[in-house]
Amino acid sequence: MGSSREGAVAVAKALTRPVSPTTAYADDFYTWTQEQGARLRAGDFDGLDLENLAEEIESLGKSQFASLVSALRIVLLHMLKYDHQPERRSRSWLVSIATHRVAVADEIEESPGLKSRLDDAVERAYRRARIEASGETGLPLRTFPETCPYSLDVIMNRPFAIDPDA
Repeated sequence: MGSSREGAVAVAKALTRPVSPTTAYADDFYTWTQEQGARLRAGDFDGLDLENLAEEIESLGKSQFASLVSALRIVLLHMLKYDHQPERRSRSWLVSIATHRVAVADEIEESPGLKSRLDDAVERAYRRARIEASGETGLPLRTFPETCPYSLDVIMNRPFAIDPDA
């Protein structure tokens, strides 16, 4: 590891290095994105890095799907804990279920095309939620069914009273 002076020199060089008008995708992703956006807006289609642009656009869709799976995973995790450890039920589990249901609904509202992938998302989310539920509860993995015991309707609409006395 170099000295802090060497680190400062490297930073100064990076900050003063002239930026190429055609930055390579692998060399400086941020600058590449800015250049590609500017080229698109200017109609400079010949200067576009089409292969990497296509890959990044597809990656955005994958990221939205992963976000949907993540929100479903949290809902399922807390539902499993709620159902398998009634003596340890907590308000925080219920709040988490409610919050992440909203996140699922928001993802679908923002990208209705995700509706066609909901079954896949639930399956992927459940595989992880099952393992995490076993880890967090201390119950054997076999306690939790191998396939998701909840329909999408149950996942999204089963009533849980966050404030039962309110």
